Amino acid sequence: MNVADIMTANPVTICQDRTLRDALGVMESSGCHHIPVTGSDGHVIGIISDRDCRIALNSPATPPEDWRNNNTAQNILVRRVMTPAPIVVEPDASADEAARLMLSHHISSLPVMRSETLIGIITTSDILSAFIRLSKNIPEEVEDISR
Repeated sequence: MNVADIMTANPVTICQDRTLRDALGVMESSGCHHIPVTGSDGHVIGIISDRDCRIALNSPATPPEDWRNNNTAQNILVRRVMTPAPIVVEPDASADEAARLMLSHHISSLPVMRSETLIGIITTSDILSAFIRLSKNIPEEVEDISR
């Protein structure tokens, strides 16, 4: 099984010059916890997670619906909180390789790149869902456990 088989294609992105409030709003509306960050040229230059945002706001216990009302979230730019130069994976890499990268680097998502182009994102949830499907012999089109 390759990364392309289980990744989320065409993930939402956010520009480095947007605010944490914007990033949190995107995460909430799209139901994701990781967003690739783009520079002014549209290339991926980082990644930001909901955990990064909570730590930056000094409020790990604050529920997501309260983040949007945090004035600090309006004053911090994504580029100050993101992880720059994220570890990436190619779509034809094995799911095992993606899992190994995540485990060895203690991260929970990888942008999926074909050359310089972002084509997807793979998360630990994607890998776990694929594992569950495989262990139950359930075709992906029959049951999507992650959603």
